[in-house]
Amino acid sequence: MAEQVLFDKPKVELHVHLDGAIRVETILDVANGDREAIKRIAYEFVEDKAKEGVIYVEVRYSPHLLANSNVEPIQWNQPKGDLSPDEVVRLVNEGLRKGEGAFKIKVRSILCCMRHMPSWSMDIVELCKKYQDEGVVAIDLAGDESLNCEANPDHRKAYEEAVRCGIHRTVHAGEVGPASVVKEAVEVLKAERVGHGYRTLEDEALYKKLLAQNMHFEVCPISSKLTGACNSDFTQHPVITFRMDRANYSLNTDDPLIFNSTLHLDYSTAHKHMGFTEEEFKRLNIKSAESSFLPNEEKKQLLQELYEAYEMIQSTAF
Repeated sequence: MAEQVLFDKPKVELHVHLDGAIRVETILDVANGDREAIKRIAYEFVEDKAKEGVIYVEVRYSPHLLANSNVEPIQWNQPKGDLSPDEVVRLVNEGLRKGEGAFKIKVRSILCCMRHMPSWSMDIVELCKKYQDEGVVAIDLAGDESLNCEANPDHRKAYEEAVRCGIHRTVHAGEVGPASVVKEAVEVLKAERVGHGYRTLEDEALYKKLLAQNMHFEVCPISSKLTGACNSDFTQHPVITFRMDRANYSLNTDDPLIFNSTLHLDYSTAHKHMGFTEEEFKRLNIKSAESSFLPNEEKKQLLQELYEAYEMIQSTAF
């Protein structure tokens, strides 16, 4: 696929699914559940992001689903078949670290709870605790947004534990579900970032409140069109409102394998159809770095790298 490399400066990506970013030629190996295949997809992911000019990325996945545990819930330390969720995390970590060394970019990971499997959520928190010193930086909640936390209190309990333990939190919300899902994510689950968040605009009071709080929205332009989450006319995309309001947001690929896309395509689409300039690309990447789940010292280093690459004087705001 020919692609226009519009913004060739360093970039930050915060919302991309590992199992939605597998190379086509690797899929058969992964389907077989091979341990080396898990490490391979993680390693190749880092290589692909480095080629896109990404210098920091947070990649997310469900350890249970990658362990082929999508039928029955299991304990994170009890294997089902060949792989346990715990082993999946360890293997992914190995692949990511190898990729970091080879391609000189920084990678951290986010572990996903699934809305349809609330019994997995506390397992995810325990895995976050176990691997927090090995690159796991946060917890996520993905899946059917009609399954709210009132019906699934296990998700709420898991997020309460995450807050107690200092584990960072993001939630898929307002992609296809109403603004009330975003409100629940922020107020009940104490999300620090919102995955997608387009429908926030349907609740003006909530949107203004989140703008004032500097809430970060993980926006995925190509994804949002192909999933039907947003108007197929890119000139009507909610991120245009985010841009005009100078909101805190990032541009991300979400599932590049599924959408046959790259980060370059998301950027060129934002430029061609949404009025994005190079200055806005710089601003959103700085906002992305500020909203990353890195420890403060590493975050400052990342910001300094961006400011130097963008030939900007560093702000004293952070």
